[in-house]
Amino acid sequence: MRGPDIQQAAMFSYLTLERRIPADHPLRSIRRLTDRALQGISGELGKLYSPTGRESVPPERLLRALLLMVLYSVRSERQLMEPLNYNLLFRWFVGLEMDDEVWNVTVFTKNRERLIRGEVSQRLLAAVLAEAREKDLLSAEHFTVDGTLIQAWAASRSFQEKSDPPGPGQGSGKHGERLLRDKVESKTDPEARLYKKGSADKSVPSYLGHALMENRNGLAVAAQASSAGTAAEREAALAMLDEVVGGKEQRAPGVEITLGADTQYQDPKFIAALRDRAVAPHVSEYTQGVNVCKNTLQESERADPRRAISQRKRRLIERVFGWAKLDRPLQQIKLRGLKRVDWFYRLVVTAYNLMRMGRLIPISA
Repeated sequence: MRGPDIQQAAMFSYLTLERRIPADHPLRSIRRLTDRALQGISGELGKLYSPTGRESVPPERLLRALLLMVLYSVRSERQLMEPLNYNLLFRWFVGLEMDDEVWNVTVFTKNRERLIRGEVSQRLLAAVLAEAREKDLLSAEHFTVDGTLIQAWAASRSFQEKSDPPGPGQGSGKHGERLLRDKVESKTDPEARLYKKGSADKSVPSYLGHALMENRNGLAVAAQASSAGTAAEREAALAMLDEVVGGKEQRAPGVEITLGADTQYQDPKFIAALRDRAVAPHVSEYTQGVNVCKNTLQESERADPRRAISQRKRRLIERVFGWAKLDRPLQQIKLRGLKRVDWFYRLVVTAYNLMRMGRLIPISA
């Protein structure tokens, strides 16, 4: 029997938002993990707001909305407001009821700036990692490091000569050599630099995103963005390593740290810095061409049986960058300035960890 096409809308709904979301939906585990992390940093969030005055957008809802932007590849806050008005899944994840009014995009953006000033994405990443550590998902000994190019929200034609370039011998290169970044800057995003990862690539306005991954489950345990530069990846790797494992005097006896990396990290100063930190350098070596002379590993380090394992695990870190850049806001970041780029990059890495942990932890846990 053919059903009638009734045009009159029902006045009431007897199903809650909670009942409308499937029990096995992937966002359920991500929402549960996010809420635990937000509860852990609630005290820090409270310090960002005045105890008096008009109530603002709750920071917990703001952060959930920003995570939705990353998870569902929404390019901007303005584009997020439209589906948030009618998408019940989005409303449930953020914490809005069906009759709640959606925020004004300008108010939303200004409140996001407050979270950037308070370095909330860094705190959220640490809280998510604390949950992973509690579930015994993290390795405390074996790590991988790598970096990726983040295209800045600027055009190459926006680069013009600086009005006050450094004089001869005062540049940022070796022995005061004046490099391209000393001579030109973007009028759109002065902190972006023209850079390319490969010799055959075209130089584009860029930042660099760095990640330190533990090798057990492929979770990023540290992340940061930096200005684009040849040595930036190695400098960031040492900074993240010190942040996660600390100095050798701070470790328990018998703990041996290993670090896997590609040939970009095959640098004498970087390898020496790892040895000073008592970290085994499982760095890939050049096998042919003129770059073979750059290999600086000792014979005992090449013969380390764990090095082959580290090199196999090293490929897992490409999943972090591939997920973050494929049709997602990190493909070309819409924020300008290193501080904002760094903040948003850590938020993207946090979203990846939440997605990965949602698969590793049973939903009934």
